[in-house]
Formats: sequence, C-alpha cells, structure tokens
Amino acid sequence: MPAQKDRWFPSFSFLLFCAYFIPMLGSTSLLQELSPQEYFSGLQAGRASLAYFSPNVSPGAQPFLEQIENSVEALQDYGISVVKVNCPKEDVSRYCGKENALRKAYLFRGNMLIREFPTDALFDVNSIVANVLFALLFNEVKYVETLTDLQNIENALKGKSNMVFAYVPATGTAEHRAVMEVAFVYGTVHQFVLTTEATLLKDTSSDEPDASSARLLFCHCQQATDVAQPCRKTPMEQDLTVLNIHRHLKLMGAPLVTEVAEDPEKVSTVHLQLGLPLVFILSQKETYEADRRTAEFLAWQLLGKAGVALLSRDLVDLNVLLRSNVALKTPDEGVPIKYLVLEDTDEVITLVEDKSKVEQIQEEEDEEDEDEKENDNQDVQDDQVVEAVSRDKKRELPVEQILTLTEETFHSAVLKAAQTVVLFYASWEAVSLVVLQTYVEVADHLKGVQGVLLSRVNCWDWPGVCTAENVTQFPTIKIYKKGEQPLMYNGMLGTEELTSFIMLSRVSCPLKLMTIDEAEGYLRGELPSELSSYHHTSVLGVFSTATSKAKEAFIEAGNILSGHVTMGMYFEDDALALSRKYAVSPPALLLARSGDRSVEGIALSKHSAQDIVQMIRYRLLDTFPEITVQNLPRYLQLRKPFLILFSDGDIGQLESKEMLKLAKGIPQQAFVPCWLNLKNTPVGHGVLKAYFATAPSLPVLVWVNLHAGGQVFKFPSEQSITQTNIVSWLEKLKAGLEIPSSTLSEEDWKPPLPAYDFLQMMDTTAPDFTLPTPYRHGDGDGQEQQQPEGSEEKATAREETPEEAGLKAEKVQSPGRDLRGTAPRLAGREKQAKRHGEL
Repeated sequence: MPAQKDRWFPSFSFLLFCAYFIPMLGSTSLLQELSPQEYFSGLQAGRASLAYFSPNVSPGAQPFLEQIENSVEALQDYGISVVKVNCPKEDVSRYCGKENALRKAYLFRGNMLIREFPTDALFDVNSIVANVLFALLFNEVKYVETLTDLQNIENALKGKSNMVFAYVPATGTAEHRAVMEVAFVYGTVHQFVLTTEATLLKDTSSDEPDASSARLLFCHCQQATDVAQPCRKTPMEQDLTVLNIHRHLKLMGAPLVTEVAEDPEKVSTVHLQLGLPLVFILSQKETYEADRRTAEFLAWQLLGKAGVALLSRDLVDLNVLLRSNVALKTPDEGVPIKYLVLEDTDEVITLVEDKSKVEQIQEEEDEEDEDEKENDNQDVQDDQVVEAVSRDKKRELPVEQILTLTEETFHSAVLKAAQTVVLFYASWEAVSLVVLQTYVEVADHLKGVQGVLLSRVNCWDWPGVCTAENVTQFPTIKIYKKGEQPLMYNGMLGTEELTSFIMLSRVSCPLKLMTIDEAEGYLRGELPSELSSYHHTSVLGVFSTATSKAKEAFIEAGNILSGHVTMGMYFEDDALALSRKYAVSPPALLLARSGDRSVEGIALSKHSAQDIVQMIRYRLLDTFPEITVQNLPRYLQLRKPFLILFSDGDIGQLESKEMLKLAKGIPQQAFVPCWLNLKNTPVGHGVLKAYFATAPSLPVLVWVNLHAGGQVFKFPSEQSITQTNIVSWLEKLKAGLEIPSSTLSEEDWKPPLPAYDFLQMMDTTAPDFTLPTPYRHGDGDGQEQQQPEGSEEKATAREETPEEAGLKAEKVQSPGRDLRGTAPRLAGREKQAKRHGEL
C-alpha cells in the first residue's frame, strides 16, 4: 500500500506542474466555446470534460458562466476540460433542443455521459470542483447515510486497507472540495467515505460534535483483522483544507514508534518535518519491554500531535543526567533538546500541549542539580565531527586564498577564471565546517596554479544563489567552466581526493586526439607536467566512422567520469590500424596504467554510456588492492565475496607474490582478493573484532561474503599462504566442508529519512500543498524518502507503522500512566529516592 501512495506523489506533482501547459482546443480564453459538432468530434477516450449547452447568453445564465469560467484552471489541474457549447437556433438535438437540458451542465468521460448537474447546484468554484470530482471518483469515495452502511465498509476493509471518513454539512462546500481533491491523490491508498448526515457523525464520535462543522477521521483498519474489533479512529483537529488533510494523512502513515540509536540532535522524522515535536522515551535493555509498551501507549495518545521515539541509552552515550527519562525535540530551529524527569504519561501529554510547562520543569530540575551540572563536561560531543568542530571553534581558518561570493558577485566570478571551484556550505553545519578546513588545505596545494579559482558561498546568508544552483544539501562542491554545464563533485571529501578531481577536470574528457602519434603519446602518459602526480591510468577509445553510436556513448561516459579519470578518443581514418596493433577492432578501449609499459585492448561489446562507465570503473580497479576507507565503496559496489589478507604493516614478498598469482588466475568477477594494512587503516582492528571473538594472530587470511549470508571463514593458521593451499581451501568452502568462524548480522543499513531541504525550509513561510517526490531508500522508503544513491551511512533507526503496532498495543495491558520502567530512573534511583521510591 505505501508503494501505491508513492506512485501517486510524482504523478500528482507532474499533473499540477503540467496542467497549465496542456494545449487547449483552439481558444485563447480560459473557457472554450465550441459548436456541438466541434465539441463531440473532439472528445478523447478517457478524458473528462464538463460542458454547458446554450443557444445564447441570457442574463440569468451569466453568473453561472462566470463561475464556470473561474473553475477552468482548477479543473484543468485534474485533466478535466471545461467547454461552453453554443447551440444553433435550428439545433433540436438532445442537449440543445430541450428547454430543461439548457439548465444543466454535463460531465462526459470520452463520449460517455457520466452525470448531469442542475446549474443551481454549481453555484461557485468550490461546488463545481467538488461535485465534478465526486462524480468521477465514485469508486474511491463512497457516500453513506446510515451507521450500518459505514460498518459494512469498515468490516470489508479490515486487514486490507485504512479508511478516511469525512463529514461535511453539505455538498459543494469548500470542505467537500478539499476532501475530493485529496481523494483524487490518495484514493488508491485509502478508502474514502463521505456523509452529510449529522446523526452518523454523532454515532461515530465519542464527544458531542458540532454538526455545523466539517470533520475528518482516520480509521486504522488495515491491521484490525477481527470483525468484532472496531478500527481505531484518529480525528483531525484542524480545519478541513487540502494542506491540513494531506498533512494528517502523512502523519497517520508515519511510524507509530521510532527506535533510534543515535544522537537525538541528528534524528529527523516526518513529525519534525511537518512542524510537530518529537518525544524521546529514554530506555535501556533491562527495561526495554516496559519502555516499549509505554512508548506505544503514549504514541496512540499523541497521534497527530507529536511523534514518539524510543532511545536506547546502551547504544548512545548521552551527555545528560542519568535520571532523565524523557527528551523533547521541537521543530523550531536553534532550540536545544530538553531532557526532563517526568512521573507519568499525563505529564508528557501536558508537555506537548503546553509549551510553557517545559520551561517550568526545566527550571525546577536546574535548581535541584546545579552542583552536579557544574561537574559535567558539557562540551563533550558524542558526534565526532561535531566534537572536532567544537574543539577547534576558536581556531581561525586562513581563508584568504578562497574568494567569498555573494548574490551580486557569483555570476561574474564564475566567468572570470577558466575554472571556478565553488563550495556551497552552511556556516552552522558541522560537516560543512570540517569540509571548509579541507577546502583551505586544497587551496594551499593549488596555490600558484593558473586558471583555477577557489571560492565559497554561505547558503545560510545567500539562499537565493544556492537555490538557483540547485544546491539542496550541504556541503556541495561544483566546478564551473565557461560554456559548459557545472560539474558536481561526489567523491570523498578529503584533501587528496578533491585536489585530484580539480586538477583532472581541467583536461577535456574525453580528449580528442588527431594523429596516431598523439594517441601513442597519450597512452605513454604524455600529459601536462602538473597532472603527472594525479594521473594513474590512460583510457583511449578507438572508433571508426562506422561506429558513431559507440563514439557518442563514449563521449557521454567521459562527461560522467570527468575529474575521476583521464580519457582520450581517436576516430580518424587510420583508427583501424591503431586498434589492430593491440589486437582489437573498433570500437575498442585501450588501457595503459602508469608504471606498466603494456597496453590492454578491450573490445566494446556494449554501446551505452552507462555500460562504458561501468566497464571503465571495473577495469581501473587494482588486481590485488590494498583496502582503505577511501576505496572500499568502489569494491563493495561489485557485490562479490572478499578474500582479505589482514597484516600489521606491509605484507611479505612471498605472500604478495602468491596472492597476486591467485588474483590473476581466478575467473573474472569471482571474488575480490585484497589486503588491509592495519597500520595504514586502523579501523581494521574493529573489523577483526566484529569477525572474531578473540583477535587472531597476524597475518590472517579471511573469506567473507557481505552480500550473501555474512559468513566469515578463517584460513587455517597452520598452513602457509600459497596459491595452491588457498585454492584447495576455497574448494572446501564451496563444497560446504568448512565451518564459519562467525556470521555477521543482517542489519539493513539504510537512512531512516530523506535529508532536509534546508533552503526550501528557509524560504517558505506558508507552503502551498505540494506532494513531494518520493525518496527512494534503496528505494527505501518508499520511505518515503531517501537517500541519495550510493549513500554508505548506516541507518540507526528501526521503525514500525501505526498499523503494525496497533494490535500489539491492544493485546498488552496498558502500561499504566507512570514512567517507572524507564532506564534513567533505574540508574538514578539512589540519588532521587524521593521521586523513585516505588523502585
């Protein structure tokens, strides 16, 4: 069901964007005026249209025509055209010849009549849009008059789908229109039910509702499999507007309780993005079950008002008082998280509904704990990046070599130099400030290089520039060249990697070579001297006049790989002679690695740009690489098993020779033979701890398949590391004769939510109703969101939707209204005996 909803988002956004550009049938005015013949001959199958037939414009029909014309734009958003059909006097057809027919408007889908509307029922834009959509959405929106009808629909939906029940005092109102517009988007996700019966509203409400006001209830029926069990209902407390209803449905689809294991400052949920607070229940493993029940109980009480998260203190080293059991994070920017000590869930609910209560509780705790807080080191951060920035905040960066750009100077500056590098960052964001330090080091490395200008834009000060340059995350680095599209850097944010990217991007990619001598020189690595330290492998594409398609794909691949590799292209008449020298025929790739005199010839069997990019990236990988933090992502993308030789320093000549012999002799793409130097990459110690209960003696050879089962096998320590012994051992692994040393957990490391679009948040004060493009979390999330492709961050949140948790929360007894089960209270019970006597 979430997947269906995600499919609606891009389609609906596209519809809203494109509706104004759909060409009309020939009139420059908003309301089309056609003859009957023109109208009926122009009807398209599946396309809806609203038509009013009139012999002439009488004074009585003028107000109706004005409202019809006012509704044209609104109906066009939903693919519905509006037409006034001018009937000739002699026309005596069904729609033009009868007097009563001229007092009606007709809704067609294709040439099929769907509904007739009396003109007095279409009295304004709201009534027109509401009634037309109501007629078209007869499957998505059911109308009920009795409680029995409503219960029958509810029972039919149990275990299958959720229901949105709306009451409006009358049809054709603004509230009716809002429900219909949202149903147009969410109609395949939820079942919409509409009524105008005040008695039915009273039957479905626990209080005494006001029959003169519209109301909407979200009914959680998807997990209610028992026919005798009523669906939980969550009322929407705001007015029935499109934006409010959309917001309410987003909240109902959000996880009931989010389990987090990271710094609360970095946690983001749908609730925070929609302007609601997030309540953290602080827990530990000894009290986890009780805390989970408390969190679920509280989440149902606060559904639609605030989000609830369960934070395990065993997994996060919080620098707060041990007895704190609740934290409150508000959506307000710059407001710190409040850590509090509360007695029961009623206090939490009061906390959400009464903001002044937060300050009152905080002041009371500050007075009690003044002595203890003096001894706390509040500057210590559990986030290493934030901690590093905080530690160095008083150290001024030498940014004199970096040009600061503003809204007035940006466009002229990027045209000034042959190559302008721009860092888009936010001055308050920790990662941006760390990258700014790296950027200063890059500027120092490139000092004196002609034609390269390093600059920066603080998006917090100049959001207009960043919006215009399509910068929605921080930090972002782009390279601008005259007459070319900006080139965005998406590699590691280290000094060496960024410097290499800037220098290699100065060379055209691909570089067009005119003679065989130039091509041969290119393969020998004859490039400008300043590029010698950054150039490792030359890639030359050879094409004949008959391989133009492959040549165009190679050029596109060069645009993608620009800055990461040097690529040349030769497509002269004698290209066949050059390729035959290396035993290939055009189209072909010639690879020459620096330090290796041989040239490898590869035939291009696939002619798409992405296939060429993938082939080049694979061929550029080392045969027996040393794994580092920087290059690990490239090898993980191969999704193959790893054969890793862990070593405390450089590996011996014998092991290196045998492993290289093994690597060259294995079938292509079987596994990744590699080694890891623990002195160069200390994080390898942590890897070994995850693989083995006790640290093995080094060197140690390990087989691990991270993408299938996660089993870890250790090469027998009594055997010498030779090609013969390794091949024999691998055969035993393949036959299932070896016992794994350990098995890694199948934790799914995905981002819990999409990143904030900070610029949109800064610029938008009252956002219009727009459906965001669904972020694919791998495609996650549908999740809903998220994450950019290739993200390697591991998710620290496991989330459960309200429907998944609904029955579980029902089956357990209410946890009571106290918070005695929470971990911080258990940890701090001695110090706070007067508050925790029950423990």
